[in-house]
Amino acid sequence: MNIDRIVFAFAGTVILVSIGLAYVASPYWLFLTGFVGLNMLQAAFTGFCPLASILRLLGFQSGCAFPDKR
Repeated sequence: MNIDRIVFAFAGTVILVSIGLAYVASPYWLFLTGFVGLNMLQAAFTGFCPLASILRLLGFQSGCAFPDKR
């Protein structure tokens, strides 16, 4: 799995978990969904994603969305 797929899978998982927690526990969990959405939006324009940077340091292979800029 390359960095792109891991980032998208992680974002989707966090969104689904936060929606579930908002339904079960508190609607304030929807702020987490909003944060993930805003992070994805800024990453689309800037190409910077904190998770992608961490995964790159851990040695995962870069993909098209977050290429290695070394």
